[in-house]
Amino acid sequence: MNTIHVTASNSYDVLVGAGLLDRTGEYAAKLTHAVCAAVVSDDTVFPLYGEAVCRSLRAAGLRVVSYVFPHGERSKNIETFSDILNFLAENRVTRTDLVVALGGGVVGDVTGFASACYLRGVAYIQIPTTLLAAVDSSVGGKTAIDLRAGKNLAGSFYQPHLVLCDTNTLATLPDAIFADGCAEVVKYAMYGNAPFFEELSQNGVKNQLSHVISTCVCMKRDVVCADEFDRGGRQILNFGHTFGHAVERCSDFSVSHGSAVAIGMAMMSRAAVKRGLCDASVLAALLALLHELGLPTEPTFSASELLEAACRDKKISGSTLNLIVPRAIGSCEITPIDTSELSAWLRDGGAV
Repeated sequence: MNTIHVTASNSYDVLVGAGLLDRTGEYAAKLTHAVCAAVVSDDTVFPLYGEAVCRSLRAAGLRVVSYVFPHGERSKNIETFSDILNFLAENRVTRTDLVVALGGGVVGDVTGFASACYLRGVAYIQIPTTLLAAVDSSVGGKTAIDLRAGKNLAGSFYQPHLVLCDTNTLATLPDAIFADGCAEVVKYAMYGNAPFFEELSQNGVKNQLSHVISTCVCMKRDVVCADEFDRGGRQILNFGHTFGHAVERCSDFSVSHGSAVAIGMAMMSRAAVKRGLCDASVLAALLALLHELGLPTEPTFSASELLEAACRDKKISGSTLNLIVPRAIGSCEITPIDTSELSAWLRDGGAV
């Protein structure tokens, strides 16, 4: 088992290894003086792992209640958020009790936001069950829900008390869901770790799962510790996301987050090559790795459609948007542009 310590406004450990689900109660008992644990999950994950987590929590002496909502991005909304808050209140969860987010990125995001708001903040544990959540969304304290106007427009920075990443849960992932997580893995390598990119190109992800997850978490830990509230350097983690979020919105979220990020990284790299900001070999290497991991790289929406969606990005400040532009494998730069330039960047990235 690997233990990665994250120093933030609330410091915590990320544990990576096999068999951690059955020890949830043991770890929870060490963290808090909770009497009740509220497990929040979705209807895909809870039937697989809910009983193991609840059993472990009960064995630690906790009263356990559970709330399960329909899986998918469409549940990451204000209605689910409200339902979770009401569930916690109706079950008399107190400020000294514990919430457990069991699932992928949607579960973690909405449960984390509810934990931040309920009674002005209650402790919660992240148990990511997808690769994407393990390497990215469960770490760093970003919690959010989507609004009709766009993705992640309501949320808070609220750090978990613990992240338990049981690698055994990833064995049940469908290939497409596993590939989603691989997109975020590639993102880490592209923005700041050329040797890691080479490892991924040579060995893939599944053959070195614990190493891959631990590497990504350590990289994110370092970025978060330097800029917890996303006012500067943390924006480097958005490589591929500005265009990717636009793809998600244009598809009404039928294109998954990981696939959209892969398309976004490819688009940004094409634009960088066309503008002479990086060598064509960078784009070629990125496309080869994304294809090897089963990820798409071509936009299927027009530049005008993507522009409308991208202009709703929460990261726009006034008329300025920071793009994350690759300069080499393992090196990206934060590049401010005026939103009036965004259409040209989208076209340079392959949108027509």
